[in-house]
Amino acid sequence: MAAESSPFPLLVSEAKLLLTNPYPPTETGYAVNSEGMHHIAATTYMPNCTSEMIAWWFGWIEDTEKYKLWHPLDHVFSSREGPSNNDSMYIDSHHLVHEYIGGHLAKLKISFVSPEKYFGTEWEEDFKKEGYELAVCARVGNWDDETNEVIYNGHLIHLIKKEKLGVRMRSRFWLGDVEGVEDAQVRMELVPDFLPKGLCQHATEEMTILAGVLPGLYEKFSKKSGDKGELKL
Repeated sequence: MAAESSPFPLLVSEAKLLLTNPYPPTETGYAVNSEGMHHIAATTYMPNCTSEMIAWWFGWIEDTEKYKLWHPLDHVFSSREGPSNNDSMYIDSHHLVHEYIGGHLAKLKISFVSPEKYFGTEWEEDFKKEGYELAVCARVGNWDDETNEVIYNGHLIHLIKKEKLGVRMRSRFWLGDVEGVEDAQVRMELVPDFLPKGLCQHATEEMTILAGVLPGLYEKFSKKSGDKGELKL
């Protein structure tokens, strides 16, 4: 049976189509979808990395020092609300960050959720069938670090597929989804012009950097390692 077509740009509700379309016509790029949201796609091969390492990473990077390892130039600040430093129990936690995207400083709250939100109640069976091992999913918003208020306006999915020499991270973002805003033109105009291209570049850079450092960090600092030494840059 032929795989169901995976259009680009995807709607948020169409995220499940990624599972049956490992190589769609556009695997890296950005465009506005029919609902007015900006859809950004980025893909990174990560040799010698595993889904277990990536799950650990998202539970480990609760502070600025660790966050800077991911992108020393663009990453500025990091803290965490909820579970952290716990070898992958990041779901229901909130990552609070300052980072440069497209040359502009963004202050973001990244609220991690179960893959069920985007892939349905049978996501675990569907992942296994199609060779996927992990999806790191979150609602993303602009965060006021003085008042702690947040306006959620985006979604992210980092979908991890096992490959011959490691894993492939298929990152997808949707921007412009603000509660109460339904008009496609208004949604589109909520997103600054620099952001889609800047996010595509930033995601590609940070995941490439992560692929290089993650195996060594996991070996040294995960709970499976006997060396719990102090992190030194």
